[in-house]
Amino acid sequence: MTIDQETVDKIAHLARLELNGDEKLEMIKDMSKILDFMAKLNEIDTSGIEPLVYMTNEVNVLREDVVKQEITHQEALQNAPSHDDDYFLVAKVIDLKSDGQ
Repeated sequence: MTIDQETVDKIAHLARLELNGDEKLEMIKDMSKILDFMAKLNEIDTSGIEPLVYMTNEVNVLREDVVKQEITHQEALQNAPSHDDDYFLVAKVIDLKSDGQ
């Protein structure tokens, strides 16, 4: 597959990228290098090679979940920019409309 300006334009449109002329030329070069590398990888005989599922044979070693430092409720709220006696106060992010929209 060859990478031309039309291909770059399509991919840029799908990715919602705005590329100028120089950027398009650079993109053509970069994408061509990627495809050349992939073609090189396809030359390698991988018959008889098991697919790699995990990078190592190690099993996850999880530490025990132990509380190492406790802070009081007041200490937790101490550096909050805005809070009341019990909770952090944050700006409203979601506006739920009562008319079902």
